[in-house]
Amino acid sequence: MKCRKCGEKAVVNLREHRLSLCKGCYIPWFVDYTEKTIKKFRMIDRGDRVLVAVSGGKDSLALWDVLNELGYETFGLYIHLGIDYDGYSDVSLQKSKQFAERIGKKLVVVDVEKEVGAGIPELRGITRRPVCSVCGMTKRYYMNRIAMELGASVLATGHNLDDEVSQLLGNILNWNIDYLIQQSPVLPAREEGLKKKVKPFCYFTEKQTLLYTVLRNIDYVEMECPFSVGATSIFNKDILNQLEHRSPGIKRRFYDGFLNNKHVFLKDVVDEIGLRNCSNCGMPTVNEVCSFCKTKERVRSVVQ
Repeated sequence: MKCRKCGEKAVVNLREHRLSLCKGCYIPWFVDYTEKTIKKFRMIDRGDRVLVAVSGGKDSLALWDVLNELGYETFGLYIHLGIDYDGYSDVSLQKSKQFAERIGKKLVVVDVEKEVGAGIPELRGITRRPVCSVCGMTKRYYMNRIAMELGASVLATGHNLDDEVSQLLGNILNWNIDYLIQQSPVLPAREEGLKKKVKPFCYFTEKQTLLYTVLRNIDYVEMECPFSVGATSIFNKDILNQLEHRSPGIKRRFYDGFLNNKHVFLKDVVDEIGLRNCSNCGMPTVNEVCSFCKTKERVRSVVQ
């Protein structure tokens, strides 16, 4: 198998693109394709300051690397979740710091246990909420808060195509209308204080981002989150991978089909939920006190 661009030995066959590429051609193709996605959805302008949410994993570090290669002004945010199984959070932080040093960029670190008084494993028990729910709430809160405090105009995450279609399948199967409304490569800023959120890797599969990470010699944390074992999202990804094997490009068609047609079946749904500022912390919320502040208060009551 030869590279379609230069004729050298190919390292990958992108069936959905009908394109085989060697190492020397894959890296620039990956970077260029990211830029095309950014322009297609008007994700980032040249004057933007981009906060990249990093976890130490392949997708987020690859995203930071690509945005840096494209010349965008970036800095990173790592949220230490206090997950101590096999030192997961500590190892992830170490990988994030090493990469920030490699590209010479600033990394902001938030320690949830120090900020709230408990890490994610403890918060699960205190709030009696599913661990992924309390984790997601915590990360969303700090991503938006740090973006506001440091003057970032855009918040970028490393969600890939597999993440997006897995979430989409789950939301459609359960008809989670509120989540379907919000599912998009770009969520615009809100005057109430929500920063613009973008997903520049929304068209890349996990294997494609992994290949970029390996070819770029990016040292990332290979272990998965201990709480992801048995997650429905993993099961959905397996199903979609089987469909992709039988019909190359079906993930992309599923995703694009939704984005192009969601206005048809969501047209009668209110586009924007009314927001106010939390009376405690000032962050955007639908209630007088945001869910995160309520969680912190519950932690205080338990600790006391």
